[in-house]
Amino acid sequence: MGQTHRQHFGPLPLALWACPMLLLLLVPLVALMGSASPSDIWTGMQNPIFMPALWLSAKTSFVSLLVIVLAGTPLAWWMATATPHQRKVVTLLVDLPIVIPPAVLGIALLQTFGRQGLLGDIFQSLGIQIPFSTSAVILAQVVVAAPFYIQSATTAFRRVNPDFLWVARTLGQKPAGAFLQVALPLALPGMISGAALSWARALGEFGATLLFAGNLSETTQTMPLAIYTAMESDVRAAVAISLVLVAVAFVLLLGLRLLPAVNPQTTAENEGGMSS
Repeated sequence: MGQTHRQHFGPLPLALWACPMLLLLLVPLVALMGSASPSDIWTGMQNPIFMPALWLSAKTSFVSLLVIVLAGTPLAWWMATATPHQRKVVTLLVDLPIVIPPAVLGIALLQTFGRQGLLGDIFQSLGIQIPFSTSAVILAQVVVAAPFYIQSATTAFRRVNPDFLWVARTLGQKPAGAFLQVALPLALPGMISGAALSWARALGEFGATLLFAGNLSETTQTMPLAIYTAMESDVRAAVAISLVLVAVAFVLLLGLRLLPAVNPQTTAENEGGMSS
């Protein structure tokens, strides 16, 4: 009886109600993949903007991911072990870049690091110019992508059974040793998942990069910006770059779906988690 109610919503089967949204999500991707022949895609990849944008996106996204992991892991661990009130406040602040439009983040970065910005005079006195440089691309990617890693890492750390940490401390481990040898390995699958999502978000960043770093070929023109540029003159190049990003996203999601199967112990071993 319960199964019948779950399969019907009103007079129509539930699957029919689900079809419009499913089609809306899938049809544009199918249309994109069918919009160009292999020869068109190959021709598009020969466009002079393709390889520089691909290389710049790969380089900046991996550097930004490294920054996010190195700086975000201590924050995630602190959030996992903080009091509920502290965690709520910091989580609100960390999650803001997810809901703030990327263009707004770009303006905010410009008002922070630009010549007339909050820290602009300091960097100018040191002879450092961040806006409209590759460093600006990395900063924009870090700001928009970091929350995805921090969220996942915090959740993974909170699932670590505190009894394991207590046992490690009773065996003589210092807090840093208990973190590195107990908490970090147990939380690693969740951290990898968060890192993958964060990297994908950095790879696809557009709005903040455009306003803070500009659209300079071989300097700040990442793949999303190259798509924007190519649409004005060479649609085949835009399609080719788009398909590369779709392929990366598909492989990434497939890998994330396989991650729990590769690490089946994470669900059982972490049962109990940290207290709220």
